[in-house]
Amino acid sequence: MRWKHLPIVAFDTETTGLDPHGGDRIVEIALVEIHLGDDGRPARIERYAHLVDPGVPIPRKVTEITGLTDADVQGKPRFETVAREVARRLGQGIAVAHNYPFDNAFVKRELEAVGVPWQEPLAVVDTVDVSLRVFPEARSHKLADLVKRLDVELVEAHRAANDAEACGRAFVEMARRAQIPDELDALLDWADAVGRPPEGGPFVVDEYGVPLFAEEEAHPGEPVQEHPAVLAWMEQARELRADGWAWRYPESARRWAARWLRVRASGRLRQSGKSFRPSDWMVDPPLVDPRTRRT
Repeated sequence: MRWKHLPIVAFDTETTGLDPHGGDRIVEIALVEIHLGDDGRPARIERYAHLVDPGVPIPRKVTEITGLTDADVQGKPRFETVAREVARRLGQGIAVAHNYPFDNAFVKRELEAVGVPWQEPLAVVDTVDVSLRVFPEARSHKLADLVKRLDVELVEAHRAANDAEACGRAFVEMARRAQIPDELDALLDWADAVGRPPEGGPFVVDEYGVPLFAEEEAHPGEPVQEHPAVLAWMEQARELRADGWAWRYPESARRWAARWLRVRASGRLRQSGKSFRPSDWMVDPPLVDPRTRRT
């Protein structure tokens, strides 16, 4: 699959707090769809942004950071009115976010609350992880600092559309400078990111793009995320054949399982705790060395 011909859907949320499972809600959501030209630079950009009535008061500290007040969202649509469009757009391309677990957790929770299924993107990229790999000596990987290093403009930070577009442009610029080939696997290897499993192997995807075990495997039809130990076994499994020991599964399946475990099961893809300091608000997750995954 050629990733440069896929839409790059950078997204960001502004929320009433930090805990999507503790009653905090989205007050603004933006998805910025970037289409690349032949030179690998953005050729067309589509912006989809909405203020959302969260149904709960916006705390004063959130207003200080984002500038959003209860008056700004009064009379705005509830999330359920934009839920299907959000799910559709995220599921049709490469989803990109800065501190992906934070925004992803809120979007998934809001979709779940209104009964709209999550659409698994074709690939998931966290620009914090990419920044750690591209700029390993940098002291900060906040979005504001990353875009400065890349000469990408970010005006009026902490508004969803502005942050999302800056995040998407930063991702594109890092990939362009690294001269990543137009194969999706090459992009995923470079970004240490997760995509859908290879076709024709021990995995299948359901109608929402969620990876499942194939019928002939253990736990047939069940999501792989529920059985990471099986993935670890599949990565190493061998069997005795007439000509000796051989890998039980093809290399493409083993590479996908290894990457999934490294990104998802290591605890890396998780919501990071933050304070209410503006410098921390939805921007900078814990600093993790991408080579050791240690804080």
